[in-house]
Amino acid sequence: MPPGADEPSPAIQLDGVTVRYHVAREVVASLKEYAIRKLAGRIEHDEFVGLRGIDLVIQPGERVGVVGANGAGKSTLLRLIARVRRPTEGRVVVRGRVAPLLELGLGFHAELTGRENVILQGTLLGLSRREVVAKMPSIAAFAEIEAFLDAPIRTYSTGMAARLAFAVATDVDPDVLLVDEALAVGDERFRARCHDRMNHFRERGKTFLLVSHALTEVAETCQRAVWIADGRVMRDGPAKDVCREYKEWSRGGGPAPS
Repeated sequence: MPPGADEPSPAIQLDGVTVRYHVAREVVASLKEYAIRKLAGRIEHDEFVGLRGIDLVIQPGERVGVVGANGAGKSTLLRLIARVRRPTEGRVVVRGRVAPLLELGLGFHAELTGRENVILQGTLLGLSRREVVAKMPSIAAFAEIEAFLDAPIRTYSTGMAARLAFAVATDVDPDVLLVDEALAVGDERFRARCHDRMNHFRERGKTFLLVSHALTEVAETCQRAVWIADGRVMRDGPAKDVCREYKEWSRGGGPAPS
């Protein structure tokens, strides 16, 4: 139902969204062989449905966690919202600037320096080069890599790359922040600083979506949680209640509740 005259427009809205993947039944050794088989009509595919008729509305300023088993469709959901892929059916509407952290360090070029990667990522997120350069000191300070900013990313540790990726994504002042397991990387001090920054987003009315297997993290960080199983929404409600129910189901096994 569309929002009323006095209600804000949703930050994220999915209407009847389905995502289908075509998976080749056999491994093709090279692009040339694939092209030959494709032209000859000898490529057979199986269909995998990642999401099935998802309806979801997230209001501006909400902090929403997404939980579920591996392969349930959680990351597919974030990729739709991040505009990385399009739905097979249905409609996805996202309002405002989106900063996706689908995988910390994803998109960094190993041979470019930290500074060059910051400029590249910042411009991809919608800032001008001048704006990114102006933010460089604060980004480097948050990531604590000032001394390594002009070293190639390939020389960074996983933790250093994680800190830099988070700093870039959260310093561009996004309206919607998408995080996929990113907070599982890094030491306790870094994670505490990430939480502080996300709390700052909350205070400013920003929208936050977290996909994680860390149920305690979801329950503490988010006010609402969505449990996805087999590409469908099983539960949508207060984060602590949904996480508790999902945890009980995980321990007991069996099919997900309908």
